[in-house]
Amino acid sequence: MRLAVFLLWLMHFLPLSLQARIGNGLGWVLYKLARSRTRVARINLKLCFPELSDAARERLVLKHVQAFMRGALEHGLLWWAPRQRLEKLIRYEGLEHWLALKDQPVIWLAPHFMGLDAGGTRISMDCRVVSMYGQQKNPYVMQLLLRSRTRFGNAQLFSRQDGIKPVIKSIRSGLPFYYLPDQDFGASDAVFVPFFGVPAATVTGLSRLSKVARAKVVPMITRILPGGEGYLVKFYPAWDNFPSDDVEADTRRMNAFIEERVREMPEQYFWTHKRFKTRPPGAAGFY
Repeated sequence: MRLAVFLLWLMHFLPLSLQARIGNGLGWVLYKLARSRTRVARINLKLCFPELSDAARERLVLKHVQAFMRGALEHGLLWWAPRQRLEKLIRYEGLEHWLALKDQPVIWLAPHFMGLDAGGTRISMDCRVVSMYGQQKNPYVMQLLLRSRTRFGNAQLFSRQDGIKPVIKSIRSGLPFYYLPDQDFGASDAVFVPFFGVPAATVTGLSRLSKVARAKVVPMITRILPGGEGYLVKFYPAWDNFPSDDVEADTRRMNAFIEERVREMPEQYFWTHKRFKTRPPGAAGFY
């Protein structure tokens, strides 16, 4: 592990265009070797894009694994590159949608696209933010992640074991919450709502948390740009009439929004996650 981290540190000195080429090349290797992960991606893409041919979906699998490797290798930039370099590589669009609500309770909806960590790093350079993290089995990796995510001094992080109460307190005090609620965490605190027409166990946290914290929801999507162009962090207008009195309808709305963004850059969504692992009672499994 320490050798891998050392190699990431060395790579962060390279131009981003060269890092991108290396990431794409290693992605091709991973595509050939990581059969269990690519199998999951194929199943997900067949469920979500049945209209595509097998060949078109296979091209998407390869592009996804290459985007995954780019995102992984370019963590060296996020962990060690100086502020000035990151400001040039990670740019904003639609920042006014959040600035209009600055110092008010806000939740940034940040689905699992491959540029997710780049967006989190960029915004933590410029303002105070709160987020949550999961414990890692390797203490060295845990220490590295915590140090990297707080290195600009603005990020307040809580472990999932801390519960949601400190997060709510922080949101109410005016700290935006960088929230990632679009994975399959099981049936607990979840409802089955469509994602690309497939019933998906989806946590209802966005609706419930925005109501309890009296927070506006501002979606925030980070796109990996081609070659050495960097990343684009795009903010969307705050959602009107959210939350409603219908938690399930709110959760459907979240999935529908994410689905629209996935269609814009399907290769960059996290397809190797078993998004449909939890099934409705009596339904057969996919994986």
